[in-house]
Amino acid sequence: MTDAIKIDVWSDIACPWCYIGKRNLEKGLAATSVDDDAPVVEVVYHSFELSPDTPVDFDGDESDYLSLHKGIARAQAEAMIARVTEVAAQADLHYRYDLLKHTNTVKAHELLHFAKEQGRQLELAERLMSAYFTEGRHLGRDDELVLLATDAGLDADAAREALRSRRFLDDVRADQAQAAAYGINGVPFFVIDGKYGVSGAQPAEAFTQIARQVWAEHLGASDPVAEPA
Repeated sequence: MTDAIKIDVWSDIACPWCYIGKRNLEKGLAATSVDDDAPVVEVVYHSFELSPDTPVDFDGDESDYLSLHKGIARAQAEAMIARVTEVAAQADLHYRYDLLKHTNTVKAHELLHFAKEQGRQLELAERLMSAYFTEGRHLGRDDELVLLATDAGLDADAAREALRSRRFLDDVRADQAQAAAYGINGVPFFVIDGKYGVSGAQPAEAFTQIARQVWAEHLGASDPVAEPA
C-alpha cells in the first residue's frame, strides 16, 4: 500500500493568511478527489507564535495593535486589514475585524496538541480559526477555549486539565524549534513529505498540482521492481 503524503503546516490561529492558506489547501486537496488514483494525504498542524509577547487582554483593535506594537502607520494598517479581508472573502471566509479580540495564542496552540493526541486536531484548528476571525471569540481565556474544544468533539474536563497542567507546552516549543531549524520565519508554511517547502497562502490550484506531483512520486516509488528474466 502506498504511503500517504504528509503535509506539516506551521501556522498561528491569529494569522489571517494561515486561515486563508488552510482553506486553499483543503480546496486544492478536494480537487484531487476525482482523480482515478486520488492522493492520500495526512495533514498535521504545528505551532508558530507570530507575536508571543502579546498580552492575553489587549486593549485596542487590530489597527491599534499593528500601529502600536509593529510600528505600522495606522492608515497602512487599515489598508492591510482591508486587503486581507478581501482575499479571505475570495476563499469564502468572512473576516470580522470589527469583532476580533487580539490575544496571546500559546494556550490555543497547547490545546491543538491535546486535540492531536485525541485525533481531533483538524476539527479544532478549524473551530479556533473560525472563532477568532469570524466570531470575535476571546481565544486567550481557558473557559472560551474549553467551549470551543467541545464544539470540536473534545471532552471539556480533559481539555481544561490539558490547559491547566500546561503539559503540552513542551510540544509547542518543540514545534517552534523545528520551525527555526527549517528556517521558517513566516507562516503559513507547508512542508510536504519533509522534502518540499511551500511558503504563504498559495492558491488552491497550486496545492492541487503539488499533491498530484508528489503522489505520482509515491506511486513510482511503490512500483515493484521487475525480476530479471
